[in-house]
Amino acid sequence: MSSFPWRWLATGIFILSSTLNYLDRSLLTVLAPLILAEFHLNQKSYGDIIAAFSFVYMFSSLGAGLLLDRIGLNKSISAAVAWWSSVSILTAFTSGFQSLLGVRAALGLGESAGVPAFGKLNGTYLKPSERAMGTAANQIGLSLGGIVVAAAVPFAVVHGWRAPFAFCGALGLLWIPLWLFTSKKIPPEFGAAVDRSAKTPMAIWATRDLWILMAANVLWMPLYSYWTQWTSLYLIHVQHVSVKDSAHYVWIPPLFSIAGGFCGGGLSMWWINRKTDSVSARRRAIWISAAGALSTLLLPLAATPGAATAIISLSFFFLLAGSVNIYALPIDVFGAKNAGVAIAALTFAFGLMQTMISPLVGRMQDQGMYTLVVWMLTVPLLVSAALLMGCSRRREGHL
Repeated sequence: MSSFPWRWLATGIFILSSTLNYLDRSLLTVLAPLILAEFHLNQKSYGDIIAAFSFVYMFSSLGAGLLLDRIGLNKSISAAVAWWSSVSILTAFTSGFQSLLGVRAALGLGESAGVPAFGKLNGTYLKPSERAMGTAANQIGLSLGGIVVAAAVPFAVVHGWRAPFAFCGALGLLWIPLWLFTSKKIPPEFGAAVDRSAKTPMAIWATRDLWILMAANVLWMPLYSYWTQWTSLYLIHVQHVSVKDSAHYVWIPPLFSIAGGFCGGGLSMWWINRKTDSVSARRRAIWISAAGALSTLLLPLAATPGAATAIISLSFFFLLAGSVNIYALPIDVFGAKNAGVAIAALTFAFGLMQTMISPLVGRMQDQGMYTLVVWMLTVPLLVSAALLMGCSRRREGHL
């Protein structure tokens, strides 16, 4: 085998699908003020649209996990990217609340495969000690989507919000042949080595560890969901920036999230390489991240858009430092063969959480209750870290 780490090249090309996934999703976030104005909608309606996406995302993630483990990564991700890219193109042709609600729900059907698919790749291409760093690298893809999407705002203010959706959908369709070529030339290296069991999906769902991971994810990810879905509206309504000027700020927090993901992944890797078992290493990193993310509670004191953006960026940094470790834990616990189903369970939990809180957040913000929203989404991070103390310690070989 060549000494060149080809597995990381394959991982990087796969991460482009995460960029496109997040780009299609984030366009609604940054263009929401224009869309809501054209369709005469309030923030509660925006929350309902997010909930429709999340509801479908939640249930379809379970099927996506099964498909990934049974028919394989390449067929599953190709079908998913083709679906969500086509739906993104259809978004450009919506004419009101009902049609927008429908296409965003359909988008959730395809995009639910994105996170479990990367988990499957992470478990079969990367070493156990590299998995949190792999998740952090995937966060580059997600965050790049959030950074690049800010460029759509000035264009949309002048030319309308529809064309960016069609353009991003077309990019997704072009990615599919690129990945199929890559996966043929660079097959997985470590799938067999890291597989420890052949548990059935029902056996995985019956374990205490999976339910702990799901509950911890439900408590950790609401603030992440808030910054990925509501940052533009927060800055516009609380800091009173214009839609056009919001583009100067919304790209900064995702940039910090990249650094946070690598710090969190690097921290757990450092402990693992010093012979700490992977579950304990990730739990330590999550506790540190939860403590740092309490800085979010300073946000109501921010007097300027710049100060608010700085606090949001710090919050996003620590959220991702913990998140990359939470999403690496199912592979540590259940093995690479079961990665699709195990991580799909976390995706299901994320969709359930977002379905429940998005309309509530919209109603609260229509009433100006932004400070209460910040507290409501931040405090559960400590409970999430505490729950993970009950997750079983297991040690995989250090490859």
